[in-house]
Amino acid sequence: MRTLRILAAVMATAVMMQFTACDSTKNNELKRGKASDELIAAADAFYEATRTEPQGRDHINLHSIMVLKHGKVVLERWYNGESADKPHTMWSVSKTFTATAIGFAINEGLIKVDDPVFSFFPEKLPANLDENLARMTIRDLLTMTCGHDVAIDFHNFDAPDWVEGFLAYPVTHTPGTYFVYNSVGTYMLSAIIYKVTGQDMNDYLDTRLWQPLGIEKPEWDKSPQGLSCGGWGLHLKTEDMARMGQCMLQKGKWNGKQVIPKSWVKEMSTYKVESGPAGTRLEDMPRLGITKENNQWAKGYCYQMWICADNGYRADGANGQYFMVFPDKDAVLVLTTDSNVYQPYMDIIWKYLIPAL
Repeated sequence: MRTLRILAAVMATAVMMQFTACDSTKNNELKRGKASDELIAAADAFYEATRTEPQGRDHINLHSIMVLKHGKVVLERWYNGESADKPHTMWSVSKTFTATAIGFAINEGLIKVDDPVFSFFPEKLPANLDENLARMTIRDLLTMTCGHDVAIDFHNFDAPDWVEGFLAYPVTHTPGTYFVYNSVGTYMLSAIIYKVTGQDMNDYLDTRLWQPLGIEKPEWDKSPQGLSCGGWGLHLKTEDMARMGQCMLQKGKWNGKQVIPKSWVKEMSTYKVESGPAGTRLEDMPRLGITKENNQWAKGYCYQMWICADNGYRADGANGQYFMVFPDKDAVLVLTTDSNVYQPYMDIIWKYLIPAL
């Protein structure tokens, strides 16, 4: 069965390459428009706030802003040595692209969201298959509810084989019931893509996403097994993020073509589970004063994306890497940053930029 799935993926890749070749002559540039006076003033005030509002050791070093309205880039700025042609470390924005790869594989009939995770790695399972591990599905990886009580810290994840290390990690809770932010869980999605397609995920996305959106194939850091890390490690330019955000705003369409399945864009961007800031247990949030109203990480989690205020959703990476999609405003906001504060930075974004969209 796995062999048939890989063969189907190879055939699908050939079709996508043919499509890309036929479509390559079309103009794939993002259109430019004019920012309103209100937006220009808001961007000026926002930048000044990032420089003056952090206190003590806090810092918000802005790298770029890009705003799209009605499908056009109306504002684009770079700061602190960054530039339009310079790829930026995405951190967990990478997760959104991993979820997109999963959507393609589902659309091609290679996997289902309810497939058990253990079934893809029979050769890497612990000696005794725990009941909770047996219940863990692709959906649970997508929603950060794989059942771990504490997230695997990928900074200190020194297992020689990351899949074996993940499968050996205690699954304390019934999968699907307990949110814990888990970057190594996203790596498992990358490993599943390799299992069912025979391709590294970055290669798998090339003809399906990078080329159709006009994104030069990016660098993606790899595991010791040579697979794209999935949960982190992607390097994109600001405009690459904008293209993805605009494609999602257009329900998966780009230049009139359905690039990402419309149904999968909806799945990726709609509320799935209760959430909280990475590293914070949900049961501790009341004691810490964290609520849906005052914290942008407590509004709900989708498939490797977050719900945010003003009926928006976002791809979200450490140190302030975001692309935010606001369907009601027909707008996309992209930010790259070096920041060591999170909710205070969000407060500044919502104070100055969001009202001007």
